[in-house]
Amino acid sequence: MHALAWWGWALGLGTAASRTTNPLLLALLIAVAGYVVATHRTDAPWARSYTAFVKLGLVVLGVRLGFAVVLGSPIPGTHTLLTLPEVPLPAWAQGIRLGGRVTAEGFLFALYDGLRLATLLICVGAANALANPARLLKSLPGALYEAGVAVVVAMTFAPHLVADVQRLRAARRLRGRPDRGVRGLLHVGLPVVEGALERSVALAAAMDARGYGRTAEVPARVRRTTAALTLGGLLGVCAGTYGVLTAEGGGYGLPVLLAGLAAALAGLRLGGRRSPRTRYRPDTWGARAWLVAGSGVAVAALLIVSAAYDPAALHPTVVPLTSPDLPLLPAAAILLGLLPAFAVPAPTAAPSEEDTS
Repeated sequence: MHALAWWGWALGLGTAASRTTNPLLLALLIAVAGYVVATHRTDAPWARSYTAFVKLGLVVLGVRLGFAVVLGSPIPGTHTLLTLPEVPLPAWAQGIRLGGRVTAEGFLFALYDGLRLATLLICVGAANALANPARLLKSLPGALYEAGVAVVVAMTFAPHLVADVQRLRAARRLRGRPDRGVRGLLHVGLPVVEGALERSVALAAAMDARGYGRTAEVPARVRRTTAALTLGGLLGVCAGTYGVLTAEGGGYGLPVLLAGLAAALAGLRLGGRRSPRTRYRPDTWGARAWLVAGSGVAVAALLIVSAAYDPAALHPTVVPLTSPDLPLLPAAAILLGLLPAFAVPAPTAAPSEEDTS
């Protein structure tokens, strides 16, 4: 499976999560992402990042609720949950309060908002757990070749640094020497840095011997056109993304985002002329990749349409205090995100040493 297909699917789910604060729909998005990760996650090191993103989402939700309790909420409410001691603030801090009355309406508003942020993080974590980062960086356009190589080298050397730290700490423990605290850190950190420098020098020599850093001659007008398209495209992507993620920019957000993406891709394609290179066994974008990426895009598009036609179903009110309902059409649209779980074969486990012996 192409790595960009998983990212397209996950970003589609994240876009859908940004269009609603209904906790039932957000929980359904989390369940869809978790099920696909559970069925298609491998034993690779990057696949373990999903748990970290889930924990980070819980931390974000807890911080959002903590701010609502301590700093209050702009949502008026009549159902008091508790009353905290209020700290008097000076006149220049008018509009801010510490402590005071905590209402159920304000608490639920913070819960819905924090759950949306947590869902976004979990969708990004799903992409990190499913997409091979090395294959993803290999698919970058030629204009980003140097940056992609730097990231690949950093990701390759990071496990070596962790292994060096564990090996040196174990050696110091066997010798009865401290491996914790400032003293232990100094004795362990110096050999780790020395080993990292040796590997960096060896890698630099190998890359220089293979001609890394060669650039092709391109006309000045091509360079100027590339810079204008790339910069303008990135600005368009930022403005379009803001419009898509906010309710006020629903009219201009999507056209500006698409125009910015087209300009940025054209600039990156022109910029790739500076970096002549070949691809060894490039990843192919097949029918399954279209299904995976298309399912995420379909979920995002249907949620955007639902938010335009029935905003009350996707944004349940907390004043007056009512329980949220599950809208059937948006829920059915979210279930389209389960398509990768059935369209993509589950990864096979690598044979163990006992099986191969």
